[in-house]
Amino acid sequence: MDIRDKTVLVLGGYGLVGMAVCRELLRDEPARLIVASLRQEQAQKAVEDLRNAHPGTATIILPAWGDLLLRAEWQTLGKGGHPRVALQDDPEMRKRLVADILNELDEEILVSSLLFQLITGRAEGLENVPADIVIDCVNTATAVAYQNIYQTARRLENLIAEEAEANWPEEVERLLASLYVPQLVRHVQILYEALLAAGSQAYIKVGTSGTGGMGLNIPYTHGEEKPSRVLLSKSAIAGAQTMLTFLLARTPGGPAVVKEIKPTAAIAWKAIDYGRVHGGGREFPLYDCDPQAAYPLSDAVTVEPEGAFGTETGEYLESVYIDTGENGLFALGEFTAITTLGQMQFVTPEEIAADVVAELKGGNTGHDVIASLDASAMGPSYRAGYLREAAINRMRMLEEQHDVDSIAFELLGPPRLSKLLFEAYLLKRVADRLTQAIESDPDSLANDCWSLVADDARLRQHILSIGIPILAPDGERILRGPVMKAADAQHGWVDLTAQNMARWQARLQAIKTANKVILEGETSSRYDRSYPAVRNWKDDDRFDIGEIVGWLFIHEEDGRRGKD
Repeated sequence: MDIRDKTVLVLGGYGLVGMAVCRELLRDEPARLIVASLRQEQAQKAVEDLRNAHPGTATIILPAWGDLLLRAEWQTLGKGGHPRVALQDDPEMRKRLVADILNELDEEILVSSLLFQLITGRAEGLENVPADIVIDCVNTATAVAYQNIYQTARRLENLIAEEAEANWPEEVERLLASLYVPQLVRHVQILYEALLAAGSQAYIKVGTSGTGGMGLNIPYTHGEEKPSRVLLSKSAIAGAQTMLTFLLARTPGGPAVVKEIKPTAAIAWKAIDYGRVHGGGREFPLYDCDPQAAYPLSDAVTVEPEGAFGTETGEYLESVYIDTGENGLFALGEFTAITTLGQMQFVTPEEIAADVVAELKGGNTGHDVIASLDASAMGPSYRAGYLREAAINRMRMLEEQHDVDSIAFELLGPPRLSKLLFEAYLLKRVADRLTQAIESDPDSLANDCWSLVADDARLRQHILSIGIPILAPDGERILRGPVMKAADAQHGWVDLTAQNMARWQARLQAIKTANKVILEGETSSRYDRSYPAVRNWKDDDRFDIGEIVGWLFIHEEDGRRGKD
């Protein structure tokens, strides 16, 4: 892909890898480079540094900032701190946050998202210019997993054990807002819709293994058991995000280029210096504890994790350090230990950036894990395709033997699949052939199907007992059992209205027309010839309900498999 004259959005652009990617991109002179970071001062500093390092560039370099997991309108909360903390303290916003994570994705949630606004160019300062290319250097797994649901759960357990008074609705909402998988799923849903809305041509993720490439024996923990649950949660989310990116790459109509570079080593470095040591947004004041004032272990308070112990010196911890970006500052001893041969070792951000841009431009670095998954994942087989007809024929033999029609059980889902199968089956029963169904009056078809349902108790009981209601031709009454798996006719009711019969007639006509084009066209291997009529080289006009619904899922639901 040609980067020149494109609008490129780098998420996590202030970070160690993000800045290296931006520098690498500027060699190819994109029209616009948007450097997005969590905090405003970071984004602005990144843009300033890039402009100073490339004074002659024609590329327009712009800053953007905020938490990609939150709404755009919430980014100013917290007075310089993280907006998530402030909104969690507000009952109404906290409820909205939980709904944004757990409710069905709707237009309001989508367009309110900062991530959506950044990609589509609707965020402040981006002048409604959408991103042609999105390079995602945000460590999303860390952002999600380090919300630490384990710590939240322990606090709730203590409240319960102590029978303490608590605002339990608030506590439950806080717990729901920290659930890992729903946050990641919503993030990827919004990402996908934003890429579609923007018409983005490429999405490249710089991911993480969560452990710097080490296994479950990793010696570095978070002050808990080895291996750390929090660290493994980070790895689990990183893996889940890779699989969702794999699915994004297999989705027809999405970006033409979807890749992920996943470094499996420590990433270093940004700077080497001497000065005050800082981490987590704070510096470390120095404390002293006179040996003459040692605290007795016989006192239980002595071993509390925090307390009013030691004496402030008024000074701060200063030392030599190496700045590794998102992973913070390491002392010489720490850096030496983790980069020892056989430990994490390390890779430079420039190497990662070179791979990102090379893959973007069509190169093959061998480091795209999505391509690796594609190459190694086992897909449909020739043998299974060959045996499919045998399995179908055996099931049809058993249908005849037991005088039963095997339509749907609603175990696979969604209810819409069962609804479509039963509607097609009812049409088959009352019309026999596609042409007859197409040429019939919609009101007559609706009434005939209703009569069939009324007369055939076994069929009616089957439909209702698996949770699929039946909508009467008048559109004002339904038949139903104790369970109803869908809230409306579109998603899971057998719809026997004349309007739906007309919709089915249009579908059946589309199938017949498509079959005719193939049958009267060339005899080459150009067409899939998946529908039985064209597979048998004749338009036999028969109903095959499973094949009909499969055709609908491809052509009406846009659900065609992206990779075979």
